[in-house]
Amino acid sequence: MPIYEYSCEKCRRTTSVLTTRVSEKINAVCAHCGGKKMRRLMSRFAMPRSEESRMESLADPSKMGDIDENDPKSVARMMKRMGKEMGDEFNGPEFDEAVEELEGGGDLGDDGSGEDED
Repeated sequence: MPIYEYSCEKCRRTTSVLTTRVSEKINAVCAHCGGKKMRRLMSRFAMPRSEESRMESLADPSKMGDIDENDPKSVARMMKRMGKEMGDEFNGPEFDEAVEELEGGGDLGDDGSGEDED
């Protein structure tokens, strides 16, 4: 079942439309503003990657050059990249919460006592 993406001429936001057949005629309506003047977009596609390929990408030293382990925001950016590479098995509410804490400048291992939690 193909998914087509459309851009609304009115609000400029994107709406995805799932169809049952490639030949199906689509009268797309903006899911955001209800606009009916829609322009079909060229959609991105995804290619599955092996776990080995994802691990190699994460181990690439050129992608680690901007990480400062003393800067929580830098660590959060690295964690987001790792989450993208690992996919659904890595992401979840706890992961998102940890990244948000770091983005806010927090320290995950610091409970205020000056000692790391065990």
